[in-house]
Amino acid sequence: MDEKERATLPATDSGLALNRRNFLRGGAAAGALVAGAAAAKAEGTPDPLITEKQPWATGWGDGVDATPYGLPIRFEGDVIRRNVEWLTADVISSINFTPIHALDGTITPAGCAFERHHSGAIELAKEDYRLMIHGLVDKPLVFTYEDLERFPRVNRTYFLECAANTGMEWAGAQLNGAQFTHGMIHNMEYSGVTLRTLLEEAGVKPEGKWIYVEGADASSNGRSIPIEKALDDCLVAFKANGEALRKEHGYPVRLCVPGWEGNMWVKWLRRVEVTDQAVESREETSKYTDTLADGTSRKWTWVMDAKSVVTSPSPQSPIKHGKGPLVITGLAWSGRGAITAVDVSIDGGKTWTEARLAAPGQKMALTRFYLDIEWDGSEMLLQSRATDETGYVQPTKKQLRDVRGENSVYHNNCIQTWWVKENGEAENVEVS
Repeated sequence: MDEKERATLPATDSGLALNRRNFLRGGAAAGALVAGAAAAKAEGTPDPLITEKQPWATGWGDGVDATPYGLPIRFEGDVIRRNVEWLTADVISSINFTPIHALDGTITPAGCAFERHHSGAIELAKEDYRLMIHGLVDKPLVFTYEDLERFPRVNRTYFLECAANTGMEWAGAQLNGAQFTHGMIHNMEYSGVTLRTLLEEAGVKPEGKWIYVEGADASSNGRSIPIEKALDDCLVAFKANGEALRKEHGYPVRLCVPGWEGNMWVKWLRRVEVTDQAVESREETSKYTDTLADGTSRKWTWVMDAKSVVTSPSPQSPIKHGKGPLVITGLAWSGRGAITAVDVSIDGGKTWTEARLAAPGQKMALTRFYLDIEWDGSEMLLQSRATDETGYVQPTKKQLRDVRGENSVYHNNCIQTWWVKENGEAENVEVS
């Protein structure tokens, strides 16, 4: 949709005009740069931040050796991963959450990318690393880290989402913040070797239908994956966002299983066994199933369905500038392919407006969306709804509950609602 088309959009039911042209034509573009109190000063009262020399311009700053490994400036010190203390008995086997409310774009900085551990993050040096491929193969092999570096390398950007992301919301609006409702996700550019390359090096026998993968940590976190997926797009990764994997993300080597639930992305990958049937771990059987209302369970629900969330405004990212131009933004993703469209509603799903995708959707990667509106200060019931390339449309929570009940904590991809109040603050709510 170009600017001319956008200018013809009608106001929504709550009176929020979606006419960006009027904003630009009226000279408010300059005003937006000095919004609120600064705008008032621009009308007559001198602003010392403009008229007077400030401390940062009167002396020397830090030298290039002050921070050998760059860190965020202290003013951004609140943009951190957070844990929910009551979620698990011990942080060794727990989760923290990506601050998605404070990020933009799609790439998650490694230092902000959420963690999930089953027995804690271990230290494993590159020189001590080994990866064994065995089972139903022609030639069992053991690779060192240096061996992996010699294979043809690829770069792939994928999202990783915990199956329990948004899981607390099944029974109602629980956690007040996008970081906590949807923050068990990150999106990074991984560098490594395709699993297919290594399996072909070993030679998979015709009877090989599955692989069983394990990590080098105490839990091992063993998982079975169909051979079709293993030979399709799985990646044995040793870099993320251009640098070595972080300790908490499986340094020095992890498995990437694009579009599938995060527990299958085995960290500290040490073993790949080709088998003729699934080898299920006790944890996989007991935990990673979706229990329905009648007590039966959905098994092997690996794929993460299309999902989205508005990250701003949201409870942790309130509107601070008052009425006027407002950028609504968020993230969308699908384990079944690329996101093709995202719609945004400000009235709880009564009416929808198509948002602008920052870039065409990529398969199994996060997509950033924006909707530019003129906010009149009225309350909003803010929602987003994603559609992927298969035609699947993100469901409401009621639609999910009608099919699956409320017993599960996994695979909740429902539409999220933020109640944005007149003062700009937001709250996690449900709408009927």
